[in-house]
Amino acid sequence: MKELRIRVLAGVFVVAGILSWAGARLWNSLGTLPSVPVAAPIVLALIAVVLAATALSLRARLRAQRERRPEAKGVDPLMAARAVVFGQASALVAALVAGMYGGTGVFLLESLDIPARRDQAVYAGFSVLAGIAVIAAAIFLERVCKLPEDDENNGAGVTPAG
Repeated sequence: MKELRIRVLAGVFVVAGILSWAGARLWNSLGTLPSVPVAAPIVLALIAVVLAATALSLRARLRAQRERRPEAKGVDPLMAARAVVFGQASALVAALVAGMYGGTGVFLLESLDIPARRDQAVYAGFSVLAGIAVIAAAIFLERVCKLPEDDENNGAGVTPAG
């Protein structure tokens, strides 16, 4: 499984932001602008919390396993792999969504004197911040589940003891 690349996530964010900004300008020229839902930052923040909680739980279980504590629960490698895949997919979607809302937010900065547009810009800003939180939590989860290097096998990973 390949690691998340910050450059790829940043590229998705920038391209989505530019396209969203251009789309917002075009849409505005037609007389309306799609709104940024209030739920967008909330949903992204919930995903970030789920990813962070999963990472913290797995980290504690893996630490207990390494220390060979008698009450240690094992970590199913397939479950850990699924968690990482969920984290990676969430990070890619969050980069795309944050870029879209970021581009819309940048466009809305031109009209902060209109209360409705100011609110939309705030929601867009919070959506970008929540998207960054999802990406950070996904990277943390990926680092927690990363297999240790095995020097004897030319860098091949080994499974956690258990």
